[in-house]
Amino acid sequence: MARESFDKEIQFLRMLALAGGAYSRQQFAERLGISVHTYDKTLRNLKEMLGTLQQGNLNEQGSELSEGLRYNYYESADPLLLFLFRAKSLKETESIRLTLLLTALQSQELTAKDLQDLCSDQMPAEFPLPDEKTVRGDLKYLEDVGVIMRMSGTRPYRYKASNDLIDRLSEEELLDLFDYVDVVANTQVPSVQGYLLRATLKKALLKRGFDTDAAESHRYKYHYHSRILDEAHLYPIFRAIQRRRTLRFLYLSPKKGKNYSSQNTNPLFERETEGNMQTLLPLRVVYDHQYGRWYVIGHSPRLGLMKFRMEGLTQVEEGESVSEDYFTQRLNAILEQMKYSWVTDTLRPIKVAARFYNPDRSGANFVRERVEAQGQWGTITEESDSTFRFEIIVNGVNEIKPWLRSFGSSCEVLEPSWLRREFIAEWKEIRDYYESVRENL
Repeated sequence: MARESFDKEIQFLRMLALAGGAYSRQQFAERLGISVHTYDKTLRNLKEMLGTLQQGNLNEQGSELSEGLRYNYYESADPLLLFLFRAKSLKETESIRLTLLLTALQSQELTAKDLQDLCSDQMPAEFPLPDEKTVRGDLKYLEDVGVIMRMSGTRPYRYKASNDLIDRLSEEELLDLFDYVDVVANTQVPSVQGYLLRATLKKALLKRGFDTDAAESHRYKYHYHSRILDEAHLYPIFRAIQRRRTLRFLYLSPKKGKNYSSQNTNPLFERETEGNMQTLLPLRVVYDHQYGRWYVIGHSPRLGLMKFRMEGLTQVEEGESVSEDYFTQRLNAILEQMKYSWVTDTLRPIKVAARFYNPDRSGANFVRERVEAQGQWGTITEESDSTFRFEIIVNGVNEIKPWLRSFGSSCEVLEPSWLRREFIAEWKEIRDYYESVRENL
């Protein structure tokens, strides 16, 4: 898949997940910045891509696509169209060819020549037949990523699928492993690798005759589909940080309502882009648990410290490298500026104090446990059996406010006094929303 296409698919899927059926085709296309024709074409490409990876017919593809977008509170289905990650950076011919190779190697050991003959027999007529060099390149790639293994012996070498771990597990052990991966993938970040492993284990259970719906013992309401899609940028950014390289990208601010800007190659249809081209030396990646957002923090030669939400990054390209001394200097400067950042704020440090109320009932103190787990560098001081005091210095209060507010009546803001007054005004406004319309209602 071309890089530009992948950017478009990500933004397309994000809007489908967040807006569902709220937009008409015309409204959806306008919000995304594409034509209705491109909207139809992109939707058709997604269905075809899903069919290639699932090897189903077109009717089933449409059904599967709808199921991936259907909202159900108790459903813990795979996150929104995770298949997009499997198709990333693969041409259509590559995805079909790799599928054929992996399917054949599941049950037998084959040479490169055997696999070339198999591809020649089973490749669709509209695609070119691979030569031996292409097949050997595919085998080397699959061996490097650990999907297949080369058997010991003399030439010609034989290959088989690397399923030893799964094959040696008993049915009970395989179910335990599936449950563990299911929990971790749904609760930890980043998640994409965990969901890909979960899909592999699910196929192994199906192969042994298990009904995976009955086998799943955990149910989740998955909140942040966009978090999964933003992980497409995560590893390229990590690679740029490790290599001390700059990144160049087109940034579409989420606040402006534009999600995508096409790369116009025809001068007749060229138009001014909605976003801004940025050059950044990436230094840190930050995840906001409150809203399920990824941020990249870095240094701009022109503007200094810069923060970007990953969902606005498109057309990401790696640039030139910088010296280790320069990189270390910029990293230390940013770490000092963000020393007291709740997430990414770099405003003036301020002390925040709050009183938390323990639950009245006996058992787990979920209020205390949550403050200890999420309170970062804040300190806790016991006040009484029913309350404790939490104090922390943060860069501004904009990012910590939603966290304090989420505790409801279990949290009372004490300092600063102006923040306390803001909370009082907010709770009074909420109370007014629930005033009775009639006295006898």
